[in-house]
Amino acid sequence: MFLHVTNVTHLEDYKLRLAFNDGTVKEVDLKDELYGEVFEPLKDIELFKQVTVNPDSNTIEWPNGADFAPEFLHQIGKQVRRRA
Repeated sequence: MFLHVTNVTHLEDYKLRLAFNDGTVKEVDLKDELYGEVFEPLKDIELFKQVTVNPDSNTIEWPNGADFAPEFLHQIGKQVRRRA
């Protein structure tokens, strides 16, 4: 099964709550991951808050095209719960 992000919610600062197609819900803090040309602009919290799930790539994405692989997000996330 390929891992997909199905929902994203901005919590605070650089923290997101992500739901995955395997039924897990995890919180990720991306503060320390925002380096490099495409991610630096996301340090502007107003841009960071514009995160959405791209239905074509099945992961989170921002208006500037920055994204993270769902497998990476799943790995670094702290599990909140498992959906029924």
